[in-house]
Amino acid sequence: MIVSRILPNEDLKKGIENIRVKNDLKSGIILCIVGSLSHAVLRMSNSDEKVFKGPFEIVSAEGTIAENGIHVHIAISDADGAVFGGHLKTGCIVHTTAEICIMEVDKPLKRVFDPKTGYKELVIR
Repeated sequence: MIVSRILPNEDLKKGIENIRVKNDLKSGIILCIVGSLSHAVLRMSNSDEKVFKGPFEIVSAEGTIAENGIHVHIAISDADGAVFGGHLKTGCIVHTTAEICIMEVDKPLKRVFDPKTGYKELVIR
């Protein structure tokens, strides 16, 4: 189990990728992320990207880590408790903290382009 913290003003996605590299993590599952964002960029289910101005609480986040990329879905809430969610993109800036728990898995995971979806999809080797 890897437990780490991403600091204020750091990009959340880049921070997760840095944790992967620092720990030489080939395959993992993001169990949770707890913290806050000052700014968020999420890809919606229709492939549109939306930019949100915070601050926000991270109320849920999970995903997979492969040797060549990450895939994370995140839900955030604003000061009124309204919740927004989508695919984590670069540009999500940590406000106070982002505490992350990652479980390493023994099956090699890789992301491979799938022409049917137009995205890199998870392949379990």
